[in-house]
Amino acid sequence: MLKLTDDGAKITLQAQPQTADNGLFWFGAALLIGAVAVAMAMSLLSERLAIGALALLIIGSFIFNKQRQQRKKAMSGVINNGILWVRAGELVHDNNGKREHIHLTDSDDVKLIGEQLQICDSDNVRKYHISGFETVQEATAAKAILQGQGLTKRHVNIKMSSD
Repeated sequence: MLKLTDDGAKITLQAQPQTADNGLFWFGAALLIGAVAVAMAMSLLSERLAIGALALLIIGSFIFNKQRQQRKKAMSGVINNGILWVRAGELVHDNNGKREHIHLTDSDDVKLIGEQLQICDSDNVRKYHISGFETVQEATAAKAILQGQGLTKRHVNIKMSSD
């Protein structure tokens, strides 16, 4: 929902349901089961096999951590819920009380992609991807405000003629 303010707009973003991406969950669950298996191997198997099982668990943990960091990096800059306060060259994203102030530079490029906004730097590298707008008009208004264009409220009177 878009509400114009004196210096910009307040937009409530509607988060889209996320697609099931349970790969990291299942990998973490497998590591947990592996840890239990290593504990049992250390008590039941020879030292050499137990050390090998422990080494496999350590390698698995390292891979899990790398995947988690890559996912976290991919999700940084993605805004799809909460309240977005938009002003010329500035965004404030309020997500359940956690506020993030985003200042755009002159070289940043704001692109409208359907009902989504993408903010890229001068090298065309994505900095932020904003989705969750109700309509294309909300996304267009946010882009216009970010670029310094002013929006005004319009009131329309409807007159009906009786014949």
